[in-house]
Amino acid sequence: WAHAEEVTFECEPGTLRKSKLETLKDIGVTRLSLGVEHFNDDILAANGRAHLSAEIYRAYEWAREVDFPQINIDLIAGMMGESDEGWRETVHRALELEPDSVTIYQMELPYNTVISKEMIEKGLDSPIADWPTKRRWIEYAFTQFQARGYRAASAYTLATTKKPTRFIYTDNLWHGGDMIGLGVSSFSHFDGVHFQNAHNFDEYLRLLESEQLPLWRALALTPKQRLIREMVLQLKTGALDANYFQRKFNLDVWQEFQPVYERLHDEQMLQRNNGSIELTRRGLLQVDHFLAEFFEPELKAVRYA
Repeated sequence: WAHAEEVTFECEPGTLRKSKLETLKDIGVTRLSLGVEHFNDDILAANGRAHLSAEIYRAYEWAREVDFPQINIDLIAGMMGESDEGWRETVHRALELEPDSVTIYQMELPYNTVISKEMIEKGLDSPIADWPTKRRWIEYAFTQFQARGYRAASAYTLATTKKPTRFIYTDNLWHGGDMIGLGVSSFSHFDGVHFQNAHNFDEYLRLLESEQLPLWRALALTPKQRLIREMVLQLKTGALDANYFQRKFNLDVWQEFQPVYERLHDEQMLQRNNGSIELTRRGLLQVDHFLAEFFEPELKAVRYA
C-alpha cells in the first residue's frame, strides 16, 4: 500500500500486544483505531466485548509508546446496561486519555443478531436505550469534548485541536475516492464499484488460500447512485457544498431532492446558506435516521448482513 494516503487498523484492546503494535507501525499503519466502546467492565462483558477496562489502558499506553501518527478511540452510546451516570463516567475517562480523535456511535441491534432474534421470539422490548436517550448522551459527549478544545469533525467524530489531524476517510472516500477494506466482511469502494468481502472466516481463508480475492458480493453504482452516495456521506460531516455537485454531476442537489430537503429544513434539521447546505446540531444528531429518505425507492428498506 505504498500509494495509500492513509492506512487505518481497527482493533480491540484485548487482542493487542506491544510487539503487534510495533509490527503494525513498521508495515505502514498511519492511524490506529481502538474499539474502546466503554470503560465499565460489567457493561463490556454484558455486551460481549473481548476486553476489560484494564486492557484499554494498557493498549492505549503501548500505542502512545509506539508513537502512531494518529490514535482514535471508539465509544458506543446506549449499550445494554447503560445509564446516565455510567455514560458520564465513560466520557470523563475518555477525556483523560486525550486521544487524537474520538468516534462515538449509537448502539443498534441489527435484525439478524442473536439478541434481536431472541427478543422477537419472546416478544420482549429492546434492551438498549431509545433514540432520544442515545442522542442526549451523544450531545453530552460532544459538549464535554468541545469544552476541552476538540472540534466536531463529523456527526460521530471529534478531533483534537492540539495537533494537526487528518481524516482521509472523509476527505477522500466521501468525495468518491477509493478505499480497500481488508478482513472478514470488510467493505470497499473502487472505481465506482461497492463490494464486500466474505463474511464467514473459513470461507474468507479458503478463498485466500486458493489465491482468489475473498469477495462475497458487489454493486456497480449508476451515476445517480454515485451522486446519492457522495451526498449522504458528505451530509454526515455536517455540511456539503452544492457547487461541488453542480460541477461534478451537473445538477442542483437541492432542486433534485427538493421535497426531502424542504421537509428537513422545516423540521430544523438543516439550513441553506448561500452555496452550502448545513445541518443543525439537531440534524447532526439524527443524520443517520433521515439519510435513507434520499435513496432510490427500491433501496430504502434494504437490509444487509
